[in-house]
Amino acid sequence: MKFGVVIFPGSNCDEDIIHVLEKIMGQEVVRLWHKDHDLQGAEFIILPGGFSFGDYLRSGAIARFSPIMQQVIQFAEKGGYVMGICNGFQILTEAGLLPGALLHNNHRKFVCRNIYMKAETTNALVTAQINPERALKIPVAHGEGNYFADAELLQSLKDNDQILFRYCDESGNVTPDSNPNGSLENIAGITNKNRNVFGFMPHPERAADPILGNEDGLAIFESILSMVKA
Repeated sequence: MKFGVVIFPGSNCDEDIIHVLEKIMGQEVVRLWHKDHDLQGAEFIILPGGFSFGDYLRSGAIARFSPIMQQVIQFAEKGGYVMGICNGFQILTEAGLLPGALLHNNHRKFVCRNIYMKAETTNALVTAQINPERALKIPVAHGEGNYFADAELLQSLKDNDQILFRYCDESGNVTPDSNPNGSLENIAGITNKNRNVFGFMPHPERAADPILGNEDGLAIFESILSMVKA
């Protein structure tokens, strides 16, 4: 499968993603600069984490207007797969490809540590092969990861099974104490109604190499590839 990783000024997790896809998963990857107008035949687009354009205005608010994003939006609207991690998730909400918003963490501090999350659904490409009872140990690193949706949107997300992940404790219990940023109902990631656009705050690419002592993040990449091959 051919992946395209979009790089914005301030992206800092692009090479992490590329390393996992190329060196660990054995996939073809192309680097897409934010000023490009061509997705170079990529079949799956990834918006990596970082601080695009210095997080001025709001995280992702400026990156949303980069030339490449018009191509990404059209690609997604035609059913193409797009995944945003951390800052990439923020960009997807700013671009209207995912509903809701990412607010400042409720404690108003940048959080950088390992958390646990578990899949809320198996009805999505990125979670289809993940045991819903398994608590994945994945790092987070963000200051604006507090997912918010109004009551109507929240109910719609539940009705349409669009919640991908929730923060939990090591045993898989979804509790207030396991929520690192104040996200509504411990939501760590969502998908769109068409189930081809995915966004989440935790960084699976930082937990996908044996040298790091944690490979829980591989579950997401393996789920993507196993379903595509199937």
